[in-house]
Amino acid sequence: MFDLMGYLAEQRAKVDAELDRRLPTAAERPARLHEAMRYSVFAGGKRLRPILCLASTEAAGGAADAALAAAAAIECLHTYTLIHDDLPAMDDDDLRRGRPTSHKVFGEANAILAGDCLLTLAFEILADTPQSGPLAAELARAAGSRGVAGGQYEDLAAEGAPPDPDRVRYIHEHKTARLIEAACRMGGICAGAGGAELRALDDYGRSAGLAFQIADDILNATATAEQLGKAAGSDAKRGKMTWVAWRGLDGARADAAELVLQAQRALDKLPGPTEPLHAIAEFIVRREA
Repeated sequence: MFDLMGYLAEQRAKVDAELDRRLPTAAERPARLHEAMRYSVFAGGKRLRPILCLASTEAAGGAADAALAAAAAIECLHTYTLIHDDLPAMDDDDLRRGRPTSHKVFGEANAILAGDCLLTLAFEILADTPQSGPLAAELARAAGSRGVAGGQYEDLAAEGAPPDPDRVRYIHEHKTARLIEAACRMGGICAGAGGAELRALDDYGRSAGLAFQIADDILNATATAEQLGKAAGSDAKRGKMTWVAWRGLDGARADAAELVLQAQRALDKLPGPTEPLHAIAEFIVRREA
């Protein structure tokens, strides 16, 4: 039986070591800014996106270590999105991963700068890779107005509006699934995958990414703040257009389970070991935070 928890711990340690090597130390000037960057990066996240990148490299027939730089870049960009998402002008959250958000500790201006620096560092890291062009293009598309930033815009703009299926799907696909899909594709690129393999990773990442956000919506509605490490029930209070608001808890759970099956079916077309990706897809909807 595949040991997912052991696999996640092992891969997370590799990603953390790469991030520690890539980020400026808190002793380097401007020290407070570098401290803010490291505060959010090493706040105890699951590293799911970079681990999906490493697992996708293996599933496409490559060695996971070949994707470590890409994995670190993905986590830097993801952390930037979290810092900015928590700002008063966005979701105005006080807690992230069980401790005060960046702007609560370092002030709004420094939090914005820390996010900006992590976004920039992501592409600096990719510039050092053999596949710098394709990897940078993939991550940029996932991050911009056709990806995470566009999804965040629609998420904010939809607050208080009645649930609309097309808009809910758009928000979830762009704000969350697009970066997960990119992480999987970037893993394939690091393995030198061809078109068929990249399309399979596309399908897996898109379905798994949607399932991940639906699971987040469910947890926000059902879990405690202690479980989540951040405010619980905030989606309903803010009138967020979530999958739960549209489909209800039972419908959301059923849709997430079907998306996991879709993700797993896509893995049949990949030449390498797919046990980690199979297990991660199931973990996405079973997690409690």
